[in-house]
Amino acid sequence: MTRNLWKYLRAGSAIGLAVVLLPCLTAAQTNDPPPRVLTLEDALGYAVQHYPAVRASMEQIAAARSGVSLARTSYLPQLNSVYQASRATQNQVPGIWLPTPITPTVEGPIGPAGGQSFWGAQAGALFSWEPLDFGRRPAMVGQARTGEDKAQADLALTQLQVATAVGDYFLMALANQQALLAAQANVDRWQVFDKSVRVLVDNQLRPGADGSRADAELSRARTQLYQAQQAEQVTLDTLAAMMGAAGDEITVDAGPLLGPPPAASLPDASPSGHPLARDQMAAVREVQAQEKVLKRSDYPRFFLQAEGFGRGSEVPNNGTIIGNWNGLAPARGNWVAGLTILFPDVFDFKALSAKKQIAEANERSQQAHYQQTIQDLTGQIRAARDQLKTAQLVAQETPTELSAARQTEIQSRARYEAGLATLVEVAEAENLLAQAEMEDAIARLNLWRGLFNVAYAQGDLRPFLQFLHGTAPGGH
Repeated sequence: MTRNLWKYLRAGSAIGLAVVLLPCLTAAQTNDPPPRVLTLEDALGYAVQHYPAVRASMEQIAAARSGVSLARTSYLPQLNSVYQASRATQNQVPGIWLPTPITPTVEGPIGPAGGQSFWGAQAGALFSWEPLDFGRRPAMVGQARTGEDKAQADLALTQLQVATAVGDYFLMALANQQALLAAQANVDRWQVFDKSVRVLVDNQLRPGADGSRADAELSRARTQLYQAQQAEQVTLDTLAAMMGAAGDEITVDAGPLLGPPPAASLPDASPSGHPLARDQMAAVREVQAQEKVLKRSDYPRFFLQAEGFGRGSEVPNNGTIIGNWNGLAPARGNWVAGLTILFPDVFDFKALSAKKQIAEANERSQQAHYQQTIQDLTGQIRAARDQLKTAQLVAQETPTELSAARQTEIQSRARYEAGLATLVEVAEAENLLAQAEMEDAIARLNLWRGLFNVAYAQGDLRPFLQFLHGTAPGGH
C-alpha cells in the first residue's frame, strides 16, 4: 500500500512539474525572434558591408594608402644620432686597412703594449637630404599609388562578386519558394480529391485500387512538399552565409520580382568598364610603375650632408684624461658639411638590366591577360543576352501552358467523377498542373535572372537595381 502510494506521489509530482514548465517552454519558443524579411536590395546592401572578403579588401586599401604616405617620406631629410660608450684596451700598430663590418677602429697615438683597459665615448648627429633624384622618388610614389589603385580595383571586383553571389542565391531562394507554393497547392488538391475518391470507393462506385492509388499520389505530393521545404531552407541558410550573416534566420521578399520587368533588356556597356577589366589594367599599371622605378635606379644620387660629433677618452694624453666622467662624456667636438655623390655599382649593371627585362616581360604578360579578359567578358555579355532572349521566349509560352493544364485538370476530374476517365488520367493531369504552375513562376523569375546576369556580365548592377524601382536605367 505504501509502495503504491509512493508511485502515485511521484507520478503526481512529475505531472505537476510538467504543468508548471510547459507554459514556460511554450513562452520561450514563442519568444524566438521571427525571421528577418529581406528584399534583394537589402540583401545586396548588407553583403557589401558585412561580408568578410569585402572588409578584407577595404583594409588592403587602407594599407596601400599608408604605402603612398610612406613613399612620400623619401622627400624628407634624415637626421640620425648615435651615442656609444665602451671600455677597451688601447694597443695599436700603424697601417691602413680596408673597411670591414667586424674589426673596430682604434684612435690615438701608438703607445707601449699593455693590457690595461680604458673608458671611451662618442656621440654624433648626421643630417642628410637628397635635393636631386632624377625622378626616382616621384616614380616610387607613383608605384605606391598604383598599389592603391589596384587595391581599389580589387575592392570593386570583390563587391561585384559578392553581390552577384548573393543575388544569385536570392533568386534561387525565390525559385524554391515558388516551387514550395506549387508543391503545397498540389498537396491541397490531392487531399480534396483523395476524400472524394474515398467516398466513391466506400459507396462501391469505384474499385478499391483507386483509393489506394489516390493515397499513394497524396503521399508522393507530400514527399515533394517536404523536399521543397528542405531545398528552400538550405538555400536560405546559404544565402545568409553569403551575406555575412551565417546562422541568422532570414526569409526573402519577392517584391516586383514575380512580375514582368519594366524593360526587355539593359543598355549596352563596354567590357573595359567591368571591374575585372579595371583590376587587370591596374595590374598592368603596377608593372609599368615598377619599370619606371628601375629606369631611375641607374642615376647617381646626390646628398647634402652635415654632421656634428664629439669624442671622449680615459686614455692619458700628457698626463690628462680627455673627457668628462672618466671619458664617458665627449670632450672634443667637430663638425663637417659637404656634398656626397653616390654612384651606382659599376658591376651591377648586368643585374639591373636583367631586372628591367623581367619587368618588361611581366608587363607584356599582364597586357596579354588584359586582352584575354576583354575577350572573355565580351563573350560572357553575348551569352548572357542570348540567355535573356531564351528566357523571354519561354515566359511567353508558360501562361498558355498553365491555362491549358488547369483546364485539363478540371476536365479530367469531372470525367473521373462521371465515370468516363481513370484515376491515372487524373493523376497525370494533377502532375501536369503542378509542373505548369512551377514553370510559370520560374519563367518570370528567369526574366529577372537573365537581366541580372547581363548586369553582372557588364560589371554594373545599378541598371538592374533601377529596374527593381520600376524605372529605366538612367531615369529618375
